[in-house]
Amino acid sequence: MKAKESPEKQSEQVKKTKEEEARFLILHNDDHHSFDYVIDALISVCEHDAEQATQCTLITHYKGKCDVKKGSFTYLSPMKKALVARELTATID
Repeated sequence: MKAKESPEKQSEQVKKTKEEEARFLILHNDDHHSFDYVIDALISVCEHDAEQATQCTLITHYKGKCDVKKGSFTYLSPMKKALVARELTATID
């Protein structure tokens, strides 16, 4: 028979699971930066290759936003901060 966990431990596990859930780093179009600037930022920050960065930049331009990276919140958070530091608009959804 399995021992019951305390409510605190269950709450802690739920919180940890939610943090580890797959999230998306979303780049939003801003109409201020050049294609080359955004491509360079994606290569540098998100470790995209040139082709992937170009595709994400084009999708962002034409659709208004693009999910550029998938991962946990803790994995994506530094990338979001780095993109925002470059004056790009990014969110984690």
